[in-house]
Amino acid sequence: MFIASKLFALLTQPLTWIAALLVLSLLVPRRTALGRRLVLAALMLLLVMGWLPLPELLIRNLENHYAEVPPQADLRGFAGVVVLGGSTEPGYIAQDHAQPLLNDAAERMTAPLAMLHNYPHLRLLYTGGEGDWLGSGPSEAEQARGFFTSFGLPEQRVEYESASRTTHENAVLTARLPGVDTTQRWLLVTSAWHMPRAMATFAKAGWNVTAYPVDFRTGSATPWNAYSLKDGARNWQLVLHELLGIVAYRVTGRL
Repeated sequence: MFIASKLFALLTQPLTWIAALLVLSLLVPRRTALGRRLVLAALMLLLVMGWLPLPELLIRNLENHYAEVPPQADLRGFAGVVVLGGSTEPGYIAQDHAQPLLNDAAERMTAPLAMLHNYPHLRLLYTGGEGDWLGSGPSEAEQARGFFTSFGLPEQRVEYESASRTTHENAVLTARLPGVDTTQRWLLVTSAWHMPRAMATFAKAGWNVTAYPVDFRTGSATPWNAYSLKDGARNWQLVLHELLGIVAYRVTGRL
């Protein structure tokens, strides 16, 4: 499943489609109508890709499945917090630096700090292995340990699961950690756009979880003139990968 997810991730990149169209245009005889149409299709796809309202509409629909939890929410009835990986830099980068390196999903790591500070009874379960193809460098769990230790969190309050590479493995392998009772109430922390698939996967695996979405990428609306090729490529890849992941998990019975 891990290898398949990596292959699908390549296919969900719009720039891959553009490159494929340009390669096809080179394979047909020069100056033919088909070749010109392929180049035109690549150009049109590139231009449309940068218009942000469309991909952000799709991301917003994912993010709106679960409401944002207010800072003043009462968390006394929960046993702890399950934090999904995905917020650290690749291991091959992290291995050359002493300080924790977080990416644009850093809220997955920072949000639990306030929760554990305000509610000393909460436990933290961090789940994330090595997501790279070749698995070089420290795992996400190893990087997370360095991050939480730097904030002075006692070791006995945090447990790490370092073998999982997919959301399904997050749910299954974390349930096997010593002393974890999945029937207790747990907060599930992950990016808001990933929360629908994560919640369904954890529930399927027998967890009693409540969504605590973080890392929101959209607001209530996107200006019609918002345009960025860089952000458009990123947003399209994010939402297409997540929607394809939902379909794949439904087909394989993991939701």
